Amino acid sequence: MKSIKARKQRKTYFNAPLHRKQKNIASHLEENLLLKYDRRRIPLIKGDSVRVMRGAFKGHEDKVTKIHTRDYTVEVEGVTLVKADGKKIAKPIHPSNLLITKLNLTDKWRRRNIEKRVSDETKKEIEAEAKKQLVEKEKELKRLEEEKRAAEEEERKAEEEEETIGDEEPIKEEKTSTKVVDKKDEKEKTTTKPSQKKTTATSTKSKSKNQEKKEDKEA
Repeated sequence: MKSIKARKQRKTYFNAPLHRKQKNIASHLEENLLLKYDRRRIPLIKGDSVRVMRGAFKGHEDKVTKIHTRDYTVEVEGVTLVKADGKKIAKPIHPSNLLITKLNLTDKWRRRNIEKRVSDETKKEIEAEAKKQLVEKEKELKRLEEEKRAAEEEERKAEEEEETIGDEEPIKEEKTSTKVVDKKDEKEKTTTKPSQKKTTATSTKSKSKNQEKKEDKEA
């Protein structure tokens, strides 16, 4: 039983279970869709094309990217806010401020609900449109997968290059260390040469002194 009191209506609206909140997140249809599907409003789902009718983004038209069932709000692609630190975040919009311009018919449950009130001709049109959208969705998924693979390959190549650079650096250090050792050996050699000369000179002096002593004794 519905109450005429505003406070009770608000209480039931905000404290409703999620399956009822999902039905309440609905927007009006554009005039051509209204005549085609014989409905004034339809619950929103992800992938519907909508137009913003009020606010700073009035006239902006794009797809629904996310639905917040608990808060009764919707995120539309391209509708963003800039934070104080420069980051961009999605601006939540109430569904009453949106107008549906194109329906996402890839969901079979939604198609069944729409087809209850329409004629056979419109049913065929809905099925044809659904097949077209499914093909487009598959192409979009393939494109996203290819982009993801390409990004992963680029990351892998960058990691391999970093590893190769890291392996080359120690080799250079080893070469420099061998050069330092060679220089040390050369210095040692140069330092040992004068000492050898000194020893040879002292040995010749001692020999000459001994010969002189022998000559003096003989004389």
